[in-house]
Amino acid sequence: MFILSLTYTARLSEVDRHIEPHMDWVKEGYDRGIFLASGRKNPRTGGVIFARGTRAEIEAIVAADPFTIHGVADTEITEVTVTRTAQTATCLIRLTPPTSPRLTF
Repeated sequence: MFILSLTYTARLSEVDRHIEPHMDWVKEGYDRGIFLASGRKNPRTGGVIFARGTRAEIEAIVAADPFTIHGVADTEITEVTVTRTAQTATCLIRLTPPTSPRLTF
């Protein structure tokens, strides 16, 4: 699983000029089954997206984001191997590829 942390690099007025195509891009990520959850940071300095796929797929998707294309946000990609969850969120463990090492205690 990946966490995409978007941080705005431009004024909000400039970010807002690209918000509609960015939200279309977000919708496409959900439609393709890649994005799992997303939302704005508070205060409004960017956003966060939880995604699944390979690093190459995620990097290609980020490169296609209108925010990236127009230089109004930077995106940090962090890969996470989920090893423990609350009982209500066990589906997250299934998002970790079977080839990923799991910590044991």
